[in-house]
Amino acid sequence: MLRLLFLLFAFGVFARPVPHPLRLSLCEIDYSSKSQMLTVSLKLFLTDVNEALAFDPYSTELAFCQPNESPEANGLLMDYLKQYFYLQLNEKKLDLKIAGKRLSGEGDNTALWVYFRHQLAPPLATLEIKNAVFTDLFFDQNNIVYIKVNGIDKSLMLNKKTQIYKLVY
Repeated sequence: MLRLLFLLFAFGVFARPVPHPLRLSLCEIDYSSKSQMLTVSLKLFLTDVNEALAFDPYSTELAFCQPNESPEANGLLMDYLKQYFYLQLNEKKLDLKIAGKRLSGEGDNTALWVYFRHQLAPPLATLEIKNAVFTDLFFDQNNIVYIKVNGIDKSLMLNKKTQIYKLVY
């Protein structure tokens, strides 16, 4: 009997389904002094968002970007993000407000894209980012950050160990 239980566990019969094997998020930041506009795009796996907010990766309670989206969805998402994500420009933390959202992909690979926009007069002297989303849930979470400022690109990988990075221009 003990062997049978061990085999069942070993082959995952009692295991909870794993939403997706990669623990990643993507953040794209773009600033142009010409347009004086900073745009931020966050790509988050929907199962991770649901795990963080509803404690169930397959929850339909918040229904992001659906006709029946919960009135609390944006507030809960922003409450979570404010704990684990920020941008500081010229030593001043931005008050991020959702400018838009959309879903892409399907099944376990469905992603929730969240967009922010902020007017910023030049010059941009410093940009500090904290991106520790989902590091509270997953020890192996990595958050890729692409930054483009006036045509100059920088790529970062932030995680539980390295959550914050500051650029000086």
